[in-house]
Amino acid sequence: MLRPPMWDLAQFTARPLRFPQHYVETWSCSSAPRFAIVTPSLNHDAFITATIQSVLDQHYPAVDYLVKDAGSTDGTIAILQSYGARLRWLSEPDQGQAHAVNVGFRHVRGELMAWLNSDDMLAPGSLVAVAKFFQANPEVDLVYGHRIFIDHGGREIGRAVLPRHDCAALRRADYVPQESLFWRRRVWERLGGLDESFHYALDWDFLLRAQSAGFRIVRLPRFLGCFRIHERQKTSARLELGLAEQSVLRARWVAPDWTWPDIHGGLARYMLRQHAYQYAWRLGLLRH
Repeated sequence: MLRPPMWDLAQFTARPLRFPQHYVETWSCSSAPRFAIVTPSLNHDAFITATIQSVLDQHYPAVDYLVKDAGSTDGTIAILQSYGARLRWLSEPDQGQAHAVNVGFRHVRGELMAWLNSDDMLAPGSLVAVAKFFQANPEVDLVYGHRIFIDHGGREIGRAVLPRHDCAALRRADYVPQESLFWRRRVWERLGGLDESFHYALDWDFLLRAQSAGFRIVRLPRFLGCFRIHERQKTSARLELGLAEQSVLRARWVAPDWTWPDIHGGLARYMLRQHAYQYAWRLGLLRH
């Protein structure tokens, strides 16, 4: 009962994934900021169609989207070919996910940027909502939203409703849903892209460097992405490497001699707020 819902991956029996009607909206302004979106891919033919469709079905007029495949040997290439001119893709060996994302962004152009892993999905209307927020808030540099957990078949098994962004908590734990993260190109250019020495904590490292550089990060009160839970995902298969990389970042941003009691103490207030937001949402007290 005390485990924060943002890290409770399976909260209820699988059910169909549904979104409120107001999520399905189209861009109605005269000019639209362009999104540059990259999907790194390797042998995810079971999921990549849903990932691609979640981008192509956004009803947004300005998206430069590329799938950077690492040389898949399953049915991924056939799926990519089936889209014809509707999809740009590149298949060649790379040196890991961070390298794939960096390479992908050399081929796409846009004022707003994001990467979406080949087993995750964007929620409907996410690009419209993010673009509108960025246009209305020029001082904000990065945004993210709430997360939906889905199973192998794309059915909903949980949700993570997050409180406002907390800089101190982020230095202690990565709670930002990567599939819901968007940023302005000035952030990418200032930071020089992803650190390719990281294979698990690359998104946390990117956020910590952005925060340290003075860029403003905001949580939007909306579900922006779906994180898929399945037996082949990198997050589960490489837990030991992930913990090691997290330790490196905590030593860098918290203290060289950090302890778990220090980390938990620094996260306590954020975790309590997350519990409160989660249950307020379940009771229908929060609009999303």
